[in-house]
Order: sequence, then structure tokens, then C-alpha cells
Amino acid sequence: MVKFYLLPFIRRVGICRRALPPAGSGAVRCTAEPFDAWTHPWCRRRFPPVGNMSAGRPFLACACFFSDNIFVGRYGLHVRYRDERQLRRDYGRALRERGCRSEEDFGVALREIEAEVNRRKELIYQSVKRKAIISKCYKRKHPQVYTLQESFLSPDFLDIVRYCTSPDAHLHGLLRYLESFSEKRIYRLPVFTEEFCQAFVDELENFEQSDMPKGRPNTMNNYGVLLNELGMDETFITPLREKYLRPITALLYPDLGGACLDSHKAFVVKYSLHEDLDLSSHYDNAEVTLNVSLGKDFTEGNLYFGELSQDPTPVPKYIEIEHVGAQGLLHRGGQIHGALPIASGERWNLIVWMRSSAIRNQLCPMCNKKPELVEAEGFGDGFTEDLKDNVLGTVDLCSLW
Repeated sequence: MVKFYLLPFIRRVGICRRALPPAGSGAVRCTAEPFDAWTHPWCRRRFPPVGNMSAGRPFLACACFFSDNIFVGRYGLHVRYRDERQLRRDYGRALRERGCRSEEDFGVALREIEAEVNRRKELIYQSVKRKAIISKCYKRKHPQVYTLQESFLSPDFLDIVRYCTSPDAHLHGLLRYLESFSEKRIYRLPVFTEEFCQAFVDELENFEQSDMPKGRPNTMNNYGVLLNELGMDETFITPLREKYLRPITALLYPDLGGACLDSHKAFVVKYSLHEDLDLSSHYDNAEVTLNVSLGKDFTEGNLYFGELSQDPTPVPKYIEIEHVGAQGLLHRGGQIHGALPIASGERWNLIVWMRSSAIRNQLCPMCNKKPELVEAEGFGDGFTEDLKDNVLGTVDLCSLW
């Protein structure tokens, strides 16, 4: 079911333009003209379609991670933070309009922002520490779900992948297998079997109820699981992205590096009546996002999608899309979206932010600038050293403050 409706314009920061590869590079340019990016020589030369594309290549983050797109939950506002004076100057009016009217209110918001900045500074150390403890001490309930098997995947999903890897595959042929929503390039497709979803959620609940340390999926979700810390990145998410999803995204999103998605961030979020009910409007730190509804029983809580983050309109038009168990939605990371409140029950969603270093190395989608590269853990935020340079320029984190 799809419903069209209007929502009030929601103020936001960090508006991005989608990066374009440099002129003359032979790279995929942003265009409405369809072409076969899966076989495009620029992508194939840098990112062969077979094997682990990330092997031996260090992934990095942009320094804006420590200052930009900080979500102030009580006021539903994303801010950029350097110091108190800058915060008052840039966001004082927006905060007051959302109910932050007294100095006491402002002080509470300021402490919340500073706590998030400090969390981000400690993130690498804390994440590595949690991952080591989980690896050593956590007793898995369903060990089989940690390694991707084709039996976990819907037969219809496998048919889609087979089509996309066939010699004659093209966009219009692929669209016959998918459910499309308006002109926003949002697509629904079957992904997992219901049996796998049940076992996976049972494993997640087992972890949730354990005394293991747990990290927040992001600044907007308080409940969920970071799958890299749980130990599922290399054995589950990476092969899912490389072997199964990338042939599909190559046809659907050639202008976003769909054939060159070489990293990801994967996590599971949980919504329930006594925890997170909904998700405010935002856009993802990704070129392409996969959102799969894992269950359980719930009512309402549909997703809504607006315009691209770089194309705001005074009164954006949103479409509402219902969740379907074991099925996923593919959409552009820069698409403004959110989740409406659930009315009953509990819902788990698998989120995979897929990234193309070929795209984001040109322009960070979160600060809309050439990325200032800093060290990161694992896949970082999907940035890599410029292939033209022999020496990686680094940023002294201490100099940022």
C-alpha cells in the first residue's frame, strides 16, 4: 500500500549534493541516461566484480563526523557543533521554535550535544573493546545465522540476482521483478525467508538480553545491534553486498556507484512501545540503503520518503510505504525519509548502508566538502586514499578542537 501526503517542512543541516567523479576520468556521471554500470570500464578497472573489493585497502572517515549532523533528539534537530557560541548563533532560533526557550533547556541540549561529540571521539576504542569482549564471552544461540547461506535467501531474490548477472540484463528487465514506488527510485524486493528472519531475530533478542556491552546503531536509534561488533560483517554482510546486492544496485543506481559499492555499515534497529517508537526525518551516510523488515508482530510504523537531501522544496511531498515481513526496500542514501510511530507490538529492521569510495572520495555526503580523512575502524565511513596520491594526507584529531 502506498499513500501520498504532505508533512510540514523539517529543518535540517548537512544538506549534500551527490558527488560526481572528475570530468575526463571516464567515470559514471550523474545522468538520467541508463547504461550498464556493471561492465563500465572505470568501475571494473578499480573495483573488479569478483572477490572482496576491500581486501588490503584501508577505509577512513571524514573529520566532519566529530562535529556535523549531531541529532538533538528532544527537539528533532540535526546540528553542526563547534562551540556554545556557534551553536547559539546558528541554531538558537530553531531550538526556540522547537520548545528550547529557557537557559536551563539550552543547557540540557548543550550537554546532550557535547556527550555525543565525546562518544564519537571514543568510538573507535570503545567499538574495538566491545567487539573483543563479545567475541570472547558471548554464547551464540543460533551460530548458523552468522555465515550467509543461500538457503537464507528468498527463491525470488535469487531469481533476481540470476537475472542481474546474466549477459543480457538491463534496467527495464530488472524492474519487472521489483515493486517500484513513484519516481523516487525506491524499490521493494523479497530478500530473506521467513524462517531465517525468525532465527535471526531470536539471536538478536538473545544478545539483547545478555550482559554483553552494546553500542548504539547511530545517533537517532537507541535500541539495536551493530552487526560488525556482533561478528557478522565478514561472514554475512560482506558476501550479501558483494555477491547478491551489487549486481542489483549496478543496474538500479549506476550514477551512485551501484557497481562499485565497496564498503558498508550494517546494523539492526528495534522499535517498540516502551523504547524507540519512530524515527525522525533524516538521510543516510550511504550511496544506497537496504532496509529489510525482519518482524515481529506490529501495527503501523510505515516508512515515509521525501525528496533528495540536496533538492529541498518548501513543502516536500512524501509517500508512505508499508513494511512487509522478510522483504526489503532499496533507496538512495540521500533520500529524506523516516519511520512513523508503531501502534502496537515490536519491529526489527536490518539496515545496510552501502557506500562507494569512488563517489564519496570526491565529496563527503555529510558535510558537502572534500573529505578530511581520519583513521577509522573497519570500513570506517567508506572513504579511501585518493588513488592518484602516493602519500595519504591525515588530520590531527587534536587540532580539530
